[in-house]
Amino acid sequence: MATKKSSLSGYSEASIQVLKGLEPVKQRPGMYTRTENPLHIIQEVIDNASDEALGGYCKNIVVTVNVDGSVSVEDDGRGIPVGLHPVEKVPTVEIVFTRLHAGGKFDKGSGGAYAFSGGLHGVGVSVTNALSSRLEITVWREGGVHQMAFANGDVIEKLKSRQIARDEKRSGTRVTAWPNPKYFDSPQISLAELQRLLRSKAVLLPGVKVTLINAKNGDTQTWQYEQGLRGYLTESLAQASNAETVIPLFEGEQYATADAEGFAEGEGAAWVVAWTEEGNVVRESFVNLIPTSAGGTHESGLREGLFGAIKSFVEMHSLLPKGVKLLPEDVFARVSFVLSAKVLDPQFQGQIKERLNSRDAVRLVSGFTRPALELWLNHHVDYGKKLAELVIKQAQSRLRSLQKVEKKKSSGVAVLPGKLTDCESSDVTRNELFLVEGDSAGGSAKMGRDKEFQAILPLRGKVLNSWETERDRLFANNEIHDIAVAIGVDPHGKNDTPDLTGLRYGRICILSDADVDGSHIQVLLLTLFFKHFPQLIDRGHICVARPPLYRVDAPARGKKPAQKVYALDDGELEAIEDKLRKDGVKDGAWAISRFKGLGEMNAEQLWETTMNPDTRRLLPVALGSFDLAASEACFTMLMGKGEAAARRAWIEEHGNEAEADI
Repeated sequence: MATKKSSLSGYSEASIQVLKGLEPVKQRPGMYTRTENPLHIIQEVIDNASDEALGGYCKNIVVTVNVDGSVSVEDDGRGIPVGLHPVEKVPTVEIVFTRLHAGGKFDKGSGGAYAFSGGLHGVGVSVTNALSSRLEITVWREGGVHQMAFANGDVIEKLKSRQIARDEKRSGTRVTAWPNPKYFDSPQISLAELQRLLRSKAVLLPGVKVTLINAKNGDTQTWQYEQGLRGYLTESLAQASNAETVIPLFEGEQYATADAEGFAEGEGAAWVVAWTEEGNVVRESFVNLIPTSAGGTHESGLREGLFGAIKSFVEMHSLLPKGVKLLPEDVFARVSFVLSAKVLDPQFQGQIKERLNSRDAVRLVSGFTRPALELWLNHHVDYGKKLAELVIKQAQSRLRSLQKVEKKKSSGVAVLPGKLTDCESSDVTRNELFLVEGDSAGGSAKMGRDKEFQAILPLRGKVLNSWETERDRLFANNEIHDIAVAIGVDPHGKNDTPDLTGLRYGRICILSDADVDGSHIQVLLLTLFFKHFPQLIDRGHICVARPPLYRVDAPARGKKPAQKVYALDDGELEAIEDKLRKDGVKDGAWAISRFKGLGEMNAEQLWETTMNPDTRRLLPVALGSFDLAASEACFTMLMGKGEAAARRAWIEEHGNEAEADI
């Protein structure tokens, strides 16, 4: 008993820690930056200088790798404000470097300091400061030079200011950081990556001179491009491959005007695209000068725009051979591109901003690239036919590989369920089956889907709880019978080796309402797959679609037009409302709609939020590393028919840990 009491007393009110200031960054640096090496925390400082250049306030950026391992970033922009902050009553420059979520890039309206910027969260350089053993800053602003220093995120030399001579008059900021090696796998910054980063900044900021000085060996490199993206892609292709392009480089640039519907003035993209028959492809994308190495919705928009234009050209000139159907991947397989998007209020995946998640970016980029390429192809028909030939060759190659797979399959095919609305493609790796709750939602899904590769199977009511159902009794239930036949795989146990050659869909997606009933249906279906189709989970074929629970109709604010924003749950709704308040929208000026079910969504909304691979959120189901026997015992307690008492005791013990949406 004494041991039990001791263990309980170890968890008390005093056990709850509240991390203040920059402590969260030091405790969990991986949430805020890449920890392989310190490049990303230096990039945060470079991005700030680039944002000054993007706004037209800076013409020179100089990065110096110093002998002692520190890195200095200097620009001739406006200089960070150094006066007392009107609310916090400490020097503003100190707030920028010591407070999370403090910065000048939240306000995207006409009066904001930055209209377009990569900075969003006000986190960047405070992370640099937290993870540096020392950081020094010098600001030239309003006729004075202002200096202060930090150690491990704390102020060690308070702000000192002095006037500078008239002939020295200048403005700008210099930050020198000594990254703390204890936070990184390697303390060394990759010079090759740093060079590539700075070169790309110069490409995206025509006329701005970007310089890298290596004080260790005395080398200096300078980049200043007037040609921009075109010269960059040409140079990169020459380095990557000797293959000639099929057509001359297709390039363009277009931004929304003040009267553009659905987009803010200045939003848009610049792009240069090349197709090669062989060799490596080069693909680089940026959002507000931030490199997005994992791509995102702006790249999806480029793919959609290019595919739409080429498909239209091929159909107009009747170039497609019989039995061949073009897919987006046929057009994109041999594409090299550099894409630079400008998005007023971009939503990135995580603080390191490797991937753009903004849904509107698909429509933004495709809406500008498709008409431009269609026009170009119809003015250069010979080149258009060359490009069509390459794309059709890709499609034929894909079809040949599929036919080889088809021959291996069994010739005996079960009669598919009558309520299944199947897809057209026979490419199992691409095909998706949505198990949809209810007929009304099934109707919206059928209209909203991409019929090329997405199939719909509506389920009436709740599926049988199959945890204790014998395998040979499963097909007595119509819903389970239809699911198994549609999938093309027989029920099996965890130790069986089932025949999966009949599998008809690479992804099987559970699509139910975002409420308690929907969650119950998810549990019943996951129970079915866990118990009777475990190999489908093991091989990553099962997913859960995540439709939004709320839609927020936000009014126009500053440069940002009125828009519809979707929230997955109450937490996201709260975050959206907080953001609207920060943007200066008054409480009550926005309207919130709650979807009672998928059937309330029209086809377009369901496609955009839940089914479009470029903009949806799909949760893959995996078993993870756990004790299978213990998990089965837990499932029996939760799903077993004779386990009501054990279930009740478990709910009473753990019920306060859940927030029920009833």
